[in-house]
Amino acid sequence: MKTFPIAVIGAGPIGLAAAAHLLERGLEPVIFEAGRTAGAAIEQWRHIRLFSPWRFNLDDAAVRVLKATGWESPRLTALPNGGELIDNYLIPFAATPQIASRLQTGARVIAVTRQGMAKTHVRDRDTTAFVVRVEHHGGETRDHTVAAVIDASGTWSTRNPVGTSGLPAIGETTAGNRISSPLPDVVDRDRSAFAGRRVVVVGSGHSAANTLINLTALAKDEAGTRILWAVRGASAEKVYGGGEADGLPARGQLGSRLRRLVEAGIIELHTGFGIAALKNLDSHVEVEAVDGRTIEADVIVPCTGFRPDLEILRELRLDLDPAVEAPTELGPLIDPELHSCGTVPAHGAKVLAHPEKDFYIVGMKSYGRAPTFLLATGYEQVRSVAAALAGDQESADTVHLELPETGVCSADAGTSCDVPPAVATGSQEPEPGCCAAPEPARPSFRQVRKPSISA
Repeated sequence: MKTFPIAVIGAGPIGLAAAAHLLERGLEPVIFEAGRTAGAAIEQWRHIRLFSPWRFNLDDAAVRVLKATGWESPRLTALPNGGELIDNYLIPFAATPQIASRLQTGARVIAVTRQGMAKTHVRDRDTTAFVVRVEHHGGETRDHTVAAVIDASGTWSTRNPVGTSGLPAIGETTAGNRISSPLPDVVDRDRSAFAGRRVVVVGSGHSAANTLINLTALAKDEAGTRILWAVRGASAEKVYGGGEADGLPARGQLGSRLRRLVEAGIIELHTGFGIAALKNLDSHVEVEAVDGRTIEADVIVPCTGFRPDLEILRELRLDLDPAVEAPTELGPLIDPELHSCGTVPAHGAKVLAHPEKDFYIVGMKSYGRAPTFLLATGYEQVRSVAAALAGDQESADTVHLELPETGVCSADAGTSCDVPPAVATGSQEPEPGCCAAPEPARPSFRQVRKPSISA
């Protein structure tokens, strides 16, 4: 373990926190980030405000490093947006000497394996170093020998398709120029791509609701903007929620607001609209449902959720839940049909372990296709993993986590539960979302042993 560094894949909040905890344990990290800067994925949705306040978005080990530089903590009860998370936390942390000297940006990991061993080789596997193949900025590809691997690469780069059955719709690839990012900034940065256009939002989670409401603000100022909403289900009741009777006021307000916009005809709702095919024409794209109905659009917004990219891990021995593609023991603990963001029990290295010794998937990617992840959960994951890699099994097994009480988060929210419905105009105060309120309750989960599958 001391001969080679430990590879951390991804320089988002969880990857950088993993590096901080490894350093506190006297272990040497090397961080590979595909983007040009730390937090590159969050940069894509910097306009979106998080559900959880700052106190749940800061890692303890990272804060200890930052405070030594004179960094001032933001107000812990405030709700940051993605840009503030980057500018006020990730970039300053990545710039500290401890992290900057170990961070390689423009470094995309394309494969992980054991040195000289394919997946089928068994003898001495646990004591053989890993090889991380990295495509560096400029096109050079190099192999890096490391003692262990922590994959914190997230899921942002692999959205779910808009087609049914988990497959892309026929023609979805060729219509790629008509499909936006999952959380476009329709009011500001990406305004020109949506103003005066026919926009189809696909999905029935909070990301869809967020985009739809922001599009209505755009439509007030930009004549000709038409908003269509396609959902697979027979109704949009799940998104509307309980309205004023909803146990979570912000979620109820969001649903009630969306319902009013649909009933007023501002948003054109198409239910039972499972997408079978996209036909890319010269002037627009034709969206065809499984039942043969069609709608025409200029832009499609895919609020369909995300899935982990497992291709880079094909030569490793993984043990994944068959449904959500999380580590097998974690799968039942994060099942979105049973758990919300705040009811997922604390878990660490034992639950995240795979048959491949000293390899861990952490952060949003560890949740596979489940959207119930919170940053605070990931910070405790990497604290425990760093302890396990350092040989402190007692600390690794003792996991403790304080989370905001959250209620039920939509199973197809389209992104991490840290991302709430955003407000459309700068004059409004952001509404807290389903996963936190400005003053959340803080239940504590404490575990001193591996949770059971039925937890």
